[in-house]
Formats: sequence, C-alpha cells, structure tokens
Amino acid sequence: MSASDLVTASPAIPVADAGPVFRAPWEARVFAMTLAAHEAGLFSWSDWAETLGAELRRQEAGATASGTAACRADDGSDYYLAWLAAFETILTRQGHASPEALARLQDAWDRAARATPHGQPIELRRRDDHT
Repeated sequence: MSASDLVTASPAIPVADAGPVFRAPWEARVFAMTLAAHEAGLFSWSDWAETLGAELRRQEAGATASGTAACRADDGSDYYLAWLAAFETILTRQGHASPEALARLQDAWDRAARATPHGQPIELRRRDDHT
C-alpha cells in the first residue's frame, strides 16, 4: 500500500490537494513515525485505522461525557493528539514499547524542551546509567 493509499485509509485525516496538513512539526513527525513503524511491519494498516478510530471515538465520548458540545476543534488542531495517543496505544498493545518506557521518554523530552533556549533545536541525550 502506498503512502497516499495509507493517508486515504486513515480516519478523518486533515488533507489538502498536496496531501496531509500539519500545523506543527511534531504532527509531521508522529505521522512519519507511524508510517515507518507500519512499513517496518510493527502493525498492519487495518489495525492502525481501527486503533485511531477507537481513539477518536474515545475522545468524542470523553468530550460528550464532560458536557462539552463538540469533541473536535473546528480547525482540526486536536486530530494529531488523537493520532499520537493511538500510536502509543498500538505500540504498547503490540508489545513494541511499554507504557513505562513511553512515560520515561515523554519526561526526558519535557526536561530537554524546558532546558533548551527558544529557537534552538531540542536534543535528547542518553542519560549515563552509571551516574
């Protein structure tokens, strides 16, 4: 299946004539990581589409339960939050990452982002396990 076919098969993906629409660099990165993981055989695209669809429904149900009128931002800016949550879900469900490992990585990323001066690239460094 081509990348174009995969985009077409993804539930509710924001697209323009030229392809997927990304509002921030991290959205493009999680999109690319998902495609790379699929191409590496970590999961089938039908499993991915089912997982993403379930996450979108979960977010909608959560928004409805909380009393909000709509679950999705009008501009679609929250779509890739669901995409990221689905990516984490499928990686843990398939046994490719543990929730603890993902939490440690998120914490490391948050620390690195806070320590990085504005406008500079964020660099994750491996912590020396012996210190």
